[in-house]
Amino acid sequence: MSAVDRRTFLAVATTWAAAPVWADTDRFALIGQPSQGGWLRGRVPVGTTALRLDGKPVDFATDGAFLIAFDRDAAPVAVLTAVGSVGAVDQRLAIAPRAWPIEHVDAPMHPPGLPDAEFARLRSGELARIGAARAIDSGAQGWRQAMIRPAHGPISGRFGAQRVFRGVAAAYHSGMDIAAPAGSAIVAPADGMVVLAAVTDLFTLEGHLVILDHGLGLNSAMLHARKLDVAEGVMLRQGQTIGEVGMTGRATGPHLHWSLTWRGRRLDPMLFTA
Repeated sequence: MSAVDRRTFLAVATTWAAAPVWADTDRFALIGQPSQGGWLRGRVPVGTTALRLDGKPVDFATDGAFLIAFDRDAAPVAVLTAVGSVGAVDQRLAIAPRAWPIEHVDAPMHPPGLPDAEFARLRSGELARIGAARAIDSGAQGWRQAMIRPAHGPISGRFGAQRVFRGVAAAYHSGMDIAAPAGSAIVAPADGMVVLAAVTDLFTLEGHLVILDHGLGLNSAMLHARKLDVAEGVMLRQGQTIGEVGMTGRATGPHLHWSLTWRGRRLDPMLFTA
């Protein structure tokens, strides 16, 4: 991150953390970083009855506050629309592009010793569980908060990088890797409900996996834990302990993989933390 980019990021993060009090207006009030993998938070114009992003419905809170976010491969322009009794208000959003690096990983694409057919069968069930968990709306308010990192350690893998596993190109890296020591604490990055906790079972790639719903479609997934100390349905406060860092699933060493999604869009966790 360049010095200019860092100053911009810190300014946005500080604004996010400030929890502004929005004034009623007939236009959108917006703050944030409209870039690929980034976000905007704001308040709808007074009198708004429905909100849409590129024609798709977006929920907003009773005080008019909302969160929208942009996929790693988002198009350069998005349109935010508020519908009210007097008509519609449109705002075009310029989504800044980003350059994505290539990362070479010394690990196989699939878990060793697991036939492709068996991997596909197991993976289908795992993805169904993950999808069902991410569809849960718990009413949590963590989406309003400036997030904290769920573990302490250097960043060993960045969001959005094209992954190459022993010469085989794969999907891009969907989160941020934190090289924390094995056994160190994993904490909740923001308030949220535990909607999936693989406490006793291991997912083929994620290992011991936990997903938190932060509300309004935003959720966190934390992978490769050595153990988890939470149960599904529990509401956590920011900073509460979730479990311990490990290297279960597809991992070459102890670390925590933290990913964020908003309504199916993959987001950069770095842009959500101060």
